[in-house]
Amino acid sequence: MMGEQEKYAFPIIILMPQAVGVIQTVGFPAVLAAADAMVKGGRVTIVYFDKAERGEFLVAIRGPVSEVKNSMEAGKEAAVKSYNGKIASHYIVPNPPENLLSVLPLDFTEAVEQFRVS
Repeated sequence: MMGEQEKYAFPIIILMPQAVGVIQTVGFPAVLAAADAMVKGGRVTIVYFDKAERGEFLVAIRGPVSEVKNSMEAGKEAAVKSYNGKIASHYIVPNPPENLLSVLPLDFTEAVEQFRVS
C-alpha cells in the first residue's frame, strides 16, 4: 500500500484563508513598534505603510487569518507601550473579497514578495 506522499507526483498545497490587518497610530514611533511586533508575532507580511492625516501613520499586513489575529494583538500592545504611543484605529478583515484587494493597495506586490511568509 502506498503512503500518502507516494500517491501524488506533485506536492499538495493547502491555502489557508487570508486576512488583512491594519493598525493606525498617532506618531511614527508607535507604528514602527507595531510593525516590528506584527512581523515578529506571526507569519504575516507587511503589504502597505503610509502617513495618514494629522501625524498619524498606518501599517497593513496580510497572512493566514489566525496569524493576522496574533500579529495584530502583538502590534497593538507594542504600539501603546511605545513612548506616547496611541492607536487611532485598527481593524481585521478575514477573507477579504477580491474586489477589496483589487481596489485598495493591500495586495502582495513585487516589493514585498521576497518577504512573503506562507
